[in-house]
Amino acid sequence: MIALPFVRVMLHLLQGLCTSAFIFPFIGSVGRDRRIKKWSAGLLAILHVEVEVINEAGPAAQALIVSNHISWLDIFVINSLQPCRFVAKADIRSWPALGWLCAKSGTIFIARGKQREVRRVYEGLVTSIRAGERIAFFPEGTTAAQGTLLPFHPNLFEAAIEAGVPVQPYVLRYVDAQGNLHSAADFIGDMTFVDSMLLIMKTRQMTAQLTLLPTISSTHEHRRDLSQKARQAIAGKLGYDGQPGAAS
Repeated sequence: MIALPFVRVMLHLLQGLCTSAFIFPFIGSVGRDRRIKKWSAGLLAILHVEVEVINEAGPAAQALIVSNHISWLDIFVINSLQPCRFVAKADIRSWPALGWLCAKSGTIFIARGKQREVRRVYEGLVTSIRAGERIAFFPEGTTAAQGTLLPFHPNLFEAAIEAGVPVQPYVLRYVDAQGNLHSAADFIGDMTFVDSMLLIMKTRQMTAQLTLLPTISSTHEHRRDLSQKARQAIAGKLGYDGQPGAAS
């Protein structure tokens, strides 16, 4: 039965909406981050998604965070560790309730394929990083089924170079009780957000493994080379073979 978890998710979303609307405008960034972290962990608990953090380096004091992208869950897994401002596809903004929550938590929406839009977001990222904000994005540009790592788009890596901060790769895997990749986490093709959530609810048990890799210096790097190094680090941790490529 998934009726009870579904009701709990809806109530949790309502709580998040009320917090964003009536509390966020009156508290500072520290208070918002604390509530985002707690809310994200609460959502994952309702969905029976356990988070296992593997610290190979620990969170960098200041870095541009990049990660492979599997599911809409990814944002909340990372936020349950340490809240970030994410760069996400503009269509997420239209998702019922959750899109509005993402916007209120500081998500930066980008229309893919529009060079002017990329430039606008890039300039905003540099300003935010220099202001000490924690920025994260998914350089594949879309979700991919587990077992697949798409080429990385290098454009936004320029923000790390200009802001003078390193890139820190995060690696995400969703596994079952036996440690095998959990296909229920995949959010691909024509699957809707509701379809994905209901499928995850039916599994009742999933572990999100979040690995923090050492930072990669952006000093004297070209964005394309930096993106290749980040992809190679993530691919290596996932155990994928083949030369990492990067989108032009």
